[in-house]
Amino acid sequence: MNERKKFEDGEGGRFSSSSFTSQGSDRGYCEALAEDRLCLVHQLTSEEKTEDILWDLFSDDQGEEVNIDCFQREIILSGLQEDDPRIRMTVTKLREYKKSHDSCWIPEDGFKLCVADDVLMLSKIFGGSFCIKDFSTFSARVRTIFESMKLVEGGSMPHENRLNPDHWGVAVCTVDGQRTSFGDSTVPFPGQSTTNPLMYALAATDLGAEVVHKYVGAEPSGRSFNEITLDSKKRPHNPMINAGAIITCSMLKRDMTIHDRMDDLINKCRALAGYIGHVGFNNQVYEDEREISYRNYALGYFMKEKHCFPPDTNLQDTLDIYFRSRAIEFTAESLSVVAAALANGGICPLTEELIIDPEVVRNTLSIMFSCGMYDYSGQFAFRVGVPAKSCISGAIMLVIPNVCGIVTFSPPLDDLGNSVKGVQFCRSLVDEFPFHNFDSNKTEYPQPDKVNVVELLFAASNGDISAFRRCSLQGIDLNIKDYDQRTALHIAACEGHFDLVKFLVERCKVDKTIKDRWGFTAEEEAAKFNHPHIADFLRNCRSVSSATPGATPGGGGCDSASFSSIV
Repeated sequence: MNERKKFEDGEGGRFSSSSFTSQGSDRGYCEALAEDRLCLVHQLTSEEKTEDILWDLFSDDQGEEVNIDCFQREIILSGLQEDDPRIRMTVTKLREYKKSHDSCWIPEDGFKLCVADDVLMLSKIFGGSFCIKDFSTFSARVRTIFESMKLVEGGSMPHENRLNPDHWGVAVCTVDGQRTSFGDSTVPFPGQSTTNPLMYALAATDLGAEVVHKYVGAEPSGRSFNEITLDSKKRPHNPMINAGAIITCSMLKRDMTIHDRMDDLINKCRALAGYIGHVGFNNQVYEDEREISYRNYALGYFMKEKHCFPPDTNLQDTLDIYFRSRAIEFTAESLSVVAAALANGGICPLTEELIIDPEVVRNTLSIMFSCGMYDYSGQFAFRVGVPAKSCISGAIMLVIPNVCGIVTFSPPLDDLGNSVKGVQFCRSLVDEFPFHNFDSNKTEYPQPDKVNVVELLFAASNGDISAFRRCSLQGIDLNIKDYDQRTALHIAACEGHFDLVKFLVERCKVDKTIKDRWGFTAEEEAAKFNHPHIADFLRNCRSVSSATPGATPGGGGCDSASFSSIV
């Protein structure tokens, strides 16, 4: 195989891979494959196609076939789901091949044909370029928080809320389209005021922020979300409160009929959700809103009297669109993709379609940060520190810029109108992960001048190939010795980790002739600890001359984050 270009690993956005990784478990066929696929497709030589790289990485020891189940399992472990449109063709073709041939093994020609349509996305998956590299560990930690919230009680149900108070769901979608969900994440609920930031963003994208802010402000009101009040410029204080949302409704596609305007809004919501999951319309909620929302009628007529609307605004049509917007249905899963699109600068992570102008997204998140949680907005910004929007359905839409969108769903509300479990979940989330906007001020990722040999040898004792792959690609000297002059190869050999021994000798070109303080080589250690197959391998493989420090691939230093998953 042609030599691949080296590249740096562990710099995926705000978080290095160590923020979410943990020690691996026993390795079977699939597990061994997984270790050999981390971070090897990111940069390719011009002579070698990505399909060839994928084949080489996933084919069996004889280089004849790929196990379809293991290949798909690796995709799922990365966080991508089978309904992701970016890999849909590959998943479909592999499923059809498996069904038609009644076998989970596929030869080279068939495999390359199946992956050809989605090869760029597959190279990202196995190239280690996602912002959360060990998504399965991250997902497990989020699940732990989710499970702990089941014990949280309290809150009340608004009289207009027809949802089951026992519902509890959480969904996550990253800016790379990695997704996970727990509990009642597929239960539909009316979006209510979680659509407020979307309507503001869509209006500002169409008309420009300067035009929109002639009619609505960007300041916290310091008043109740439905209070009849205006700012000093005779505008609603911000687009997150009812008055501001009514104003932004009046600006949506004014040249269309009311039904076309609503269709456009729902279609934009579906586009933001990646055209997967549930985005619908609850007519019962719309009828309820239209019949009993006396305060919103009062707000509309009050603002009409104060000339708050753009010229020639039809108030009845505007209020009708506003009531309909409350009735747009989401699930936690579909709304999490919408939140991820906001975290991704207005680009849906599943379709890579730009829907909202990036500058408008910045403005939207700023307003969500200061005004999105009703009268709890200031405390939420202080304690949780990320943009969010809640609603009386019990949903909270959380946006962690450049990382992910998270949606919680639990109908019982506190006295300020926010989900009791949702707020507590958000607080626990930022205690677990450095998601708070100002966590970057913490010194969490020190960069020592040299690698900790104890941690490196501990990784060797556990057979952790992934740790050594990261170090190799970062240029760490894998011939480094402890006080007994023992190397990682010595430890791997005496512990019986054949796969790691083979990786260190064949891939990392470590020196197998190094002797410890007692004069033993790694081969002799393997024989002494009754691992003859390792001793035979070291005896028969091609000798490698003594390597000088820095001779391993890449050269250079390593930060301690590369090993924090080991200890």
